[in-house]
Amino acid sequence: MTDSLRDIKLFVAVYEERSFTAAATRENATQSGVSQHIRKLEDSFRVKLFIRGTGGAVPTPAADCYYNHCIDVLRAHGAAGRAVRVFGLGIEGAIKVGLMPTMTRCVLAPTLTRFIKEHPNSAVRIVEGYSAGLTQQVQTGDLDFAIVPAFPGAMGLRSRLFLRTPEVLVSSLKSPLTHAKPVRLRTLNSINLVVPSKANTRRNLIETYLSSNGIKINRHLELDAMLGSLDFVAQSDWLCILPGIMMAESNKNRSFTVNPIVEPRFGLDLIQIEPSRQVLSVAASAFLEILEQEASRLNKRWPPA
Repeated sequence: MTDSLRDIKLFVAVYEERSFTAAATRENATQSGVSQHIRKLEDSFRVKLFIRGTGGAVPTPAADCYYNHCIDVLRAHGAAGRAVRVFGLGIEGAIKVGLMPTMTRCVLAPTLTRFIKEHPNSAVRIVEGYSAGLTQQVQTGDLDFAIVPAFPGAMGLRSRLFLRTPEVLVSSLKSPLTHAKPVRLRTLNSINLVVPSKANTRRNLIETYLSSNGIKINRHLELDAMLGSLDFVAQSDWLCILPGIMMAESNKNRSFTVNPIVEPRFGLDLIQIEPSRQVLSVAASAFLEILEQEASRLNKRWPPA
């Protein structure tokens, strides 16, 4: 990496972290070294980029402008390098992907089966977690990309809509409901509902839907253990609301009664997030493409959200 590109990368780190110390840790540099690079840029431009104080590094308007251009430069540099490397290396390498239980239950297995068959020389590491933790790991560059519920956005991230999936009501096989038949929650009596904790993004979405549509819940139970929640529902008369993509089992092997929620329909937007300062590797892009195809295929088992 040339000195000028190094300057840009360190500037972006300071801008996003709002701290010379945090930027140094992120880029494996010393705090004094980062300060020297920033001072070099300021001397070159003859303009102050950060106001240094006890509160950290506060960007100036000049820094705001420079940051947007630096992101374009870093992405262009990554894309150029990727285009050249394809000629000599092909699709190989190590990738790290963050997925929620929503994606790992039904979508992950067919995706991995296809990817490993088509790209046997690529190593894949899947990190399962919830949106807050996965988002943080993408910001620090520990993950190539992650699939999480839609949110307003965060510094240093690039995002796009990955999939819109309907929310479905999940109950045991002994449920009086007819499997796959759309259900109106307000017509049900005495609903006992398993819900995620308030730290989970989906908790607010579920509560907003219930409240705005006048749906009364008899009892609720907080569980952040997804497999535990499903096991509990399978053995009781409790219900839970989950993304349809997570419950796309075949009718032959199904373990639950699943009903799309209607009047009004209830859906979840899933987005793909990646660090804005870098471009996806060829291997990561290939995995993402297969993941999206498999998710779309399974999602068609339910009415559109």
